Amino acid sequence: MPTRRIEIDGRQWQVYPSGFLTQYTGDEFGLIFVAGKGEEREVRVTRYSPVGVRAREQSLAEFDDAQLLELFRSTQPSARSPEAGYRS
Repeated sequence: MPTRRIEIDGRQWQVYPSGFLTQYTGDEFGLIFVAGKGEEREVRVTRYSPVGVRAREQSLAEFDDAQLLELFRSTQPSARSPEAGYRS
């Protein structure tokens, strides 16, 4: 699975496509942002609609850092996301 790295507010984040599929398969993808390890680990999740490319991995590769930062600003904590194991 492809990974991107980005520094946000002095902290290193790894970015992965989530692999979680919603009813909007192909029109909406999830991204998982992970920083830190162990007890300090923070996981945040967001979804986006790709423009043009309809493959998760390729659309992630095409983002520049400014676009990833914009997506990061719309993330939610992993505890509230099915991509990271939340169940209602």
